[in-house]
Amino acid sequence: MRNRIWLALGLATLGWGLNGVAVRAAFDQGVPPYAMVAIRSILAFGGVYAYLLVVRGGITRNRDAWIIGAVMSVANLAIPFVLFTLAYQYASAGFVGLLAALIPIGTGALAHFLLPDEPLHTIKVLGLTVALAGVAFLMLSGDSGLAEGGRPLLALGLGVGAVISISFSGVYAKSRAASYDPMELTGMQFALGAIILIVATAIAEGWPSEITGKGWLLLLYLAAFGSVLPFAAYYWVLRHVSTGTASLIAYAVPLISLSAGIVLLDERLEIGIGVGGLLILLEVLVVDRGERRLVRV
Repeated sequence: MRNRIWLALGLATLGWGLNGVAVRAAFDQGVPPYAMVAIRSILAFGGVYAYLLVVRGGITRNRDAWIIGAVMSVANLAIPFVLFTLAYQYASAGFVGLLAALIPIGTGALAHFLLPDEPLHTIKVLGLTVALAGVAFLMLSGDSGLAEGGRPLLALGLGVGAVISISFSGVYAKSRAASYDPMELTGMQFALGAIILIVATAIAEGWPSEITGKGWLLLLYLAAFGSVLPFAAYYWVLRHVSTGTASLIAYAVPLISLSAGIVLLDERLEIGIGVGGLLILLEVLVVDRGERRLVRV
C-alpha cells in the first residue's frame, strides 16, 4: 500500500508540476485564460465519463456524493483553475508554482478548526511563520521571473486566493473521504466545474475562434495529464493518509515548475524567487518533519 501511495503522490506531483509550462505555452498558441480552463474541464470530464461508462456503467446518482462534487467543483476546480491561470499571465511558471507550496500549511491551518484529529501543533505554526516570510520576500523583491510584462503582486494575490480555496477543498474532501469514489468525484467535479467555467468564459471573454493546432494539443495534455490524472490520484491518496501528508505534493510541485520553466520556456531564476522560494519550501520541510515526528511518537 505504501508504494501505491507514493506512486499516486508522484503522478499528482508531476501532473500539477508541469501545468504552468503547458498553460504559458498555450497562451502563445492563442488560448485565452477563461476558455483554457473551460475547455480543459470539458475535455477532462469527457475522458473521465467515458472511463466510468465503460468500467462502471456511469456516474453514481447518490445525492450526498453529488453535493461533495458540487463543493469540489467550485473550491478545488473553478476558483483555483481561474486564479492560477490568470496568475500565469503576470509571472513565470516557477513563481506561480512556488505558491503551491503554501497549500500544506493552509490545509493544516484549516484542518485545525475543521478536523478534530488534525490539530495545529507548534511545528505547523513555525512552518506558517516561515512560509509568510517567504511570501513577504517574494512580494518585496518585485521579481516575477519574466523578462517583461510581469506583475508579481497581482500574480501573488491571485495565487494566494487559489491556495486558500484548494486548502479548504482538501479539508472538506478529507472530512467526507468515506462518502465518495475518487474517479466518480473527479468526474462530478469536472462536469459541474465545466458548466460554471463555460458561463464564466461567455461573460468574461466569449468563446475563442483562433486556437492553433498546437493549442488544442496543449489543451488535451492539460485535460488528461494536468487535470484528470493528478486529481484522481490526489483523491485516492486522501482516502488513505492525513491531509498534511497528501498536501506534501506541494513540496515537489514548485521544484518541477521552476525547473521546467527555466529549461523549456527560458524563464529567469531571480533573487526574489530564489530566496522566497527557499523559505516557502523550508516551510514544507518543517511541517513534513513535524508530521513524521508526531507519527513516531
